[in-house]
Amino acid sequence: MKRSERGFTLIELLVVTAIVALIGVAAAMASFQVINVTKRSNDHTTVIRQVQNAGYWISHDTQMAQAVVIGDDSETPELEFITFKWSNWENGDVHKIAHNFEDMPSGLKKLKRQHLIYDADGVEIGSETTLVAQYIDSATFAEQDGVWKLTIQARSGTETETREYEVNPRVNNKG
Repeated sequence: MKRSERGFTLIELLVVTAIVALIGVAAAMASFQVINVTKRSNDHTTVIRQVQNAGYWISHDTQMAQAVVIGDDSETPELEFITFKWSNWENGDVHKIAHNFEDMPSGLKKLKRQHLIYDADGVEIGSETTLVAQYIDSATFAEQDGVWKLTIQARSGTETETREYEVNPRVNNKG
């Protein structure tokens, strides 16, 4: 064999194989880390958005309400979390908003908002149901010293988010 036709030695091949293996392991670990961080980030974004949606709608309805009923409204077959009522000052229409929890297969709950509108004679003239939030783990709503306090927690995967909202009611709100 000529000196210029020499091949690689066994040690050179082992070193190259070890380097390629290390690069492969590092690439696999980096890919796993990116996928894992992306999933956690998506879960965290989801739970933040869900508690924000619930906080927004319940705060909005609390500020509009002339009457607030916590818990089940005996006038309806659904099991409500909170019910709000107010009258439109211009035409006398009565608005009734009921926030209901619905079970999800995961054991968490969906928060739905049903908005009913009745004319001055008590005839229903409008109805709309909206999905407000999902993945709700727990929620409480109570009045303390004239301020309504909402605490809501959502969970997705390993991520949880809890938010507390304080809502000042409408002036002259007695419910």
